[in-house]
Formats: sequence, structure tokens, C-alpha cells
Amino acid sequence: MIKAICKEAELRQQYINEAIGTIYFGGGTPSLLETTDLQLQIETLRKLFTIEAQAEITLEANPDDITAEKLTGWKSVGINRLSIGVQSFFEEDLQWMNRAHNAKQALHSIQLAQKHGFDNITIDLIYGTPTLTDAKWKQNLESAFELNIPHLSCYALTVEPKTALEKMIATHKIAAADADQQSRQFELLMHWSAVLGYEHYEISNFAKPGFRSKHNSSYWLGKPYLGLGPSAHSFNGSSRQWNISNNALYLKSIDQNIVPAETEELTLTQQLNEYIMTALRTREGLKLSLVKHKWDENKMNAVEQASKKFIEQGLMLSKEDHLILTRRGKLFADGIAAELFF
Repeated sequence: MIKAICKEAELRQQYINEAIGTIYFGGGTPSLLETTDLQLQIETLRKLFTIEAQAEITLEANPDDITAEKLTGWKSVGINRLSIGVQSFFEEDLQWMNRAHNAKQALHSIQLAQKHGFDNITIDLIYGTPTLTDAKWKQNLESAFELNIPHLSCYALTVEPKTALEKMIATHKIAAADADQQSRQFELLMHWSAVLGYEHYEISNFAKPGFRSKHNSSYWLGKPYLGLGPSAHSFNGSSRQWNISNNALYLKSIDQNIVPAETEELTLTQQLNEYIMTALRTREGLKLSLVKHKWDENKMNAVEQASKKFIEQGLMLSKEDHLILTRRGKLFADGIAAELFF
């Protein structure tokens, strides 16, 4: 698989025609890989593409995979940012989510990473689970602050289909999540993160100054990106491409010098709708003059007109050429964006 991913990078060398500012190992559990596997991929990318000297190179890691040996190896091959799937610092929450690691490992993995020189760390935290009281949710955030974690990605629990969690809820072995609790804890998250010095720069993301995720920010800014491997998605500014998810078929196709992917050409209207959706999720919001420049003045006027009712309801602000969701408006971000779509 690693060799195939490297070969796909060769086959798609012309997809990105600019310097690469970020590399992200995710989409599964890359912390299971040997250091030599990561090294081969990074070296391949450096041969094929222009990688910026200060590129952000992130690795997603499960707490139970993190060891001193692996951290030393990751550092040696150029990994300079870790995304650790903590989810919670409480045992009962992790058990409810059926996570492989425990609370002690969650804490230890962060401390060990910091000891090995990783200061650019983000952790995932989940809120809205039946076992998580508001007080415990606040403690989770305070734990992150005390550990000096510079970046948090916080998500309301989503129960994916065909998972063990979904089956346990369906068979009433565990309680389902509560929507009102999730909304309340999201509002508490916005308040407490601000108090603790985090910048709420995207709906689910909070960073200390200077620690925004460069990689994820590229998605929200509509920059081109190349995804490698089964199920990976790519975007070149006007079309979206996604690889097949079947591992065996992926390997067979790459062996035959064929990239097994489907492509969707985005219309100008689809591109505008995507901009509306992603821009409203960010701290800076939607830039009206950009809509006018990239699409046309009529589109800008229509967006401005459609936003008036949300401004009147206190869900949105109009500020210096930008439409920005208020704290309460962020609770309804997807619905508001949908009403501005064309």
C-alpha cells in the first residue's frame, strides 16, 4: 500500500503546480505505520513536488499508539505537528465511545509528545455524549489548557452508520446522544475557550494565537489539494476527484498505472455555494467583494439581501465587507448557509 501511494504521487505529479505548504497523514490510523513507511512517503513527495522549507507536516495519532520510540522516529522524518485523538480525559466517556485507549493513556500521550519536543499539538474532544456533564466538559477544556495544548478540534458526537456504537444505541445497551445537551455544550465551549485564550477561528476549531491549522485552513480558503490513497479526495480549484475505497482494486489499478478515481466538474454556482458554506464557518466570514469579483455583482447583492433576516435575528453581523455568524448563529451555520445558496 505504501509503495502504491508513492506511485500514485508520481502518476499525479502535475495535479499541483505550486509549492506545497502542508502535508497531512490522516484518513485512518497512520500512527500504526513504521517510521520507514512515513519516511518513504515524505522523501517521495520531496522528490516530486516543491515542499516549502517551513511546511506543516501533521500526523494523526491514537493515544495508545504513541511511544517514545515512535515520537523520536516521527521527529526524525520531519513530522512537526501531531493530531491526537483524545476525545475525553474521562474514563466513562471513552468507554461509552468504545475507544481503544483509556484516560491515563490520553494524558500520558500528550505529556510524552511534549517531552519529545512536539509543541504544535492539536487534540480532538467530543461533547454531547450521555456520560458528559457540563461540569466534566469544562474540566476537559481546562485539562487541555493546563497541558498547554495550542489547538483544539471539538465535535458534537456523531453516530456513524454500521458502527459498534450505532448497534449498542439501537439495542438500548447505551443511551443515545441528546441534541439539546449538544447545543448547550457547544455554547459553553465557545464561552470557556474564549476565557482560556483560544481563538474560535472555525466552527469546530480553536487555536492559541499562531497555532491555526494551516492544512485545514487551506480547505476553508478553497486552495487546491491532492489526496493520495484509497478514498482520498482532491480538489484543483474547479473539479473534485475521489479515489475508490476498495484497497484491492486500488492496488491493482495503481500497478497498471491507472489512478482509480471519479471526477466531478464544479459549475460556477456549485463553487459559489461551497464558498458560502466554508466561509461562513470561519471567524473572518464571507467576503462580499470576493463574491462580486469571482462571480458577479448580482450574486453579491442576492447574498447580501438573503442575509438581512439573519442579521435582524442576531444570528449574523455585517462588518466591513464581511458577513460573519454571531456566537448564536454558529449553532445554525449549516441551515443559514443553505438559505444563502443559489
